[in-house]
Amino acid sequence: MSIHKHDFTGEIVSILDRNTKGKGEEILNKSEIIQYLNIKTKAANRGSKSRAGFANHYAIYVLVEDYLNGGFDKKSSYSDYDGAKFSDLFRRQRELPFGSKLQNHALNHRLNEEFKKYFPACEHLPIIRDAESNRYWINEKLIVTAGVNLAKSIKEIIEAYVKARQSAFSEFMAYCQEIIDIQEESPEKAIGFIKGLFRPNVDARVFEIASFAILKQHYADQRIYWGWSPEELIEESLVLYKTGRTNANDGGIDFVMKPLGRFFQVTETVDAGKYFLDIDKVQRYPITFVVKTNESAGEIVQKIAKQAEAKYQIKAIVKKYIESVEEVINIPRLMEIFEQVLSAGQGASVIEEIVLQSRVEFNVEAEEQDVLAFEKAESGATKKAT
Repeated sequence: MSIHKHDFTGEIVSILDRNTKGKGEEILNKSEIIQYLNIKTKAANRGSKSRAGFANHYAIYVLVEDYLNGGFDKKSSYSDYDGAKFSDLFRRQRELPFGSKLQNHALNHRLNEEFKKYFPACEHLPIIRDAESNRYWINEKLIVTAGVNLAKSIKEIIEAYVKARQSAFSEFMAYCQEIIDIQEESPEKAIGFIKGLFRPNVDARVFEIASFAILKQHYADQRIYWGWSPEELIEESLVLYKTGRTNANDGGIDFVMKPLGRFFQVTETVDAGKYFLDIDKVQRYPITFVVKTNESAGEIVQKIAKQAEAKYQIKAIVKKYIESVEEVINIPRLMEIFEQVLSAGQGASVIEEIVLQSRVEFNVEAEEQDVLAFEKAESGATKKAT
């Protein structure tokens, strides 16, 4: 399989280089489990909407840690090992940063199923499990590549990924807190700060919150008249609703408008596959895409159409999907809308909405506790070292 390199790939290669005398690239190209970790660490340094998902990372981590604790990277007796107890592995997972609510699915089947999906030709699966004794092993055939034992590198790669995600989460919280604090100062400064949020590299959750606040106020000034007969018309303002947290698993629908029933999806990619997946989830119901890019709406639709033609080839199918894209709202369009909202004297309402939504995101108690616990552990380890 071709290896997609991203921001964190360099860190993976660096760790491998350090532990394998400069064979990082070679190992990455040969090892399925390293390639799997490369896939699973794509979100490390990006403003990803999804919060850190560590279930599969930690399933590998606790088994590799158990392997290293037994010194099996230095001796060839792992095949004689009785295996790790599930209760010990499960407890260890939950002690790790962001792991307090992890379930048993990854250890029992989910990791192996996903690994097989990515590497169908590979003869081995990461986890070996004896259901009768409830004992677990890491598959040693996957962690020894080109005569090199990768257990230490795998552990370090996952630890580096956790640190990167912890840093990204802290940065997101800082964004939210800054918005909350800045509202107490001049409105001009707050508005300037909000405009600064509309950049392609800004955290996707912050972008979604700011987009929602602006669009909600923009549509609130628009009214429609509807009813069951011409004599009985109701005047109603358009209201935009957020379907949940920015990481909600809601079938791809981020905002819903009442009473028109418009669907909005916020995205940071121009990937036809992703767009069509969202469209299929709602049975090709028209969707407005809010895209974190400076590319024009026309360019975005053209790219989608080109990818669709390459994928489906049948023009009728491509046409149906393209027709399901009701509107594309990019960063320049959002800025135009924001200027209109400001001209109407509604800037304060946008700030209030951003503050409200940021507080919802900011007060993620479980993750905050995990971050604090992680920082405390790091601090303790540093003090111990000194």
